[in-house]
Amino acid sequence: MLRVFWSCFLVLVLLLWGGEAQAGVLAERLAHPHWEGKPPVAAAEGDLVYPDWMVGTWKVTSTLVDLVAPLAPEILTPGFESNRRYLNQPVSFYVRFNPIIHTSEGLSRFFLNPKSRDVLGRLILPKNSLKIPQVVADRAFNGLNIGRAYLGDRAILSVKVDPRSPNRQITSLRGNRQLVSIVTGRGTETPAPDKFIATELQEQIFRGIPSPYFNTVETTTAYHRLGSSIEADQVTAVYLSPQDPDYFKALERPVALYRYRLELEKSP
Repeated sequence: MLRVFWSCFLVLVLLLWGGEAQAGVLAERLAHPHWEGKPPVAAAEGDLVYPDWMVGTWKVTSTLVDLVAPLAPEILTPGFESNRRYLNQPVSFYVRFNPIIHTSEGLSRFFLNPKSRDVLGRLILPKNSLKIPQVVADRAFNGLNIGRAYLGDRAILSVKVDPRSPNRQITSLRGNRQLVSIVTGRGTETPAPDKFIATELQEQIFRGIPSPYFNTVETTTAYHRLGSSIEADQVTAVYLSPQDPDYFKALERPVALYRYRLELEKSP
């Protein structure tokens, strides 16, 4: 049962977790998600920057609308069949996106609060700021909320982001188990002012079991602003790592594909 829960978590915690991809590649990839390999991405440096219309806290309704195991029955990932119970079942949770500010003293995160604004509600920038704030996901907050929405409040103890790098995250689970996720590549596209597409590749290691479990997960998401709300189309792909005994059977082909429909409503 734990292995099944773990497989679900591997796929689902990646919702909101940058170099530029070749123009149009990601849009085309989402339009035809019968993938034969990983997307063309740049090495992950810094954090994934979102458009400013995504700043704030959002209530997300996530619905799994399709799942495919392209190499079944020869290769089937743990928990794939059990994930069918989520098909067409909406799951809700909160996520947030916050601005960061680059300063001459280094990169500092500023999670907005009333003290960060003047009496008119305008952001007060530090005197030594060099750039306007850039919007990034609160990975710890989002990962914790998504994981608990699917696995329950008691399953996940904490989610922490490496203070030295936003691309390394550690999730602690009950039973002295850990998930270590490292973003290795990413790409973005902006087809229109109200549309944004992003993809990230993550290497994942599950520790605390007799044989540590490795894999690579790709999450490609197209966001579309609709007035005060956002809708999104998301595909998550699972690839085997070189440590897996079936790796040379699959090579760079995905062994599981999950498609989600996301609805984001702004939270006060």
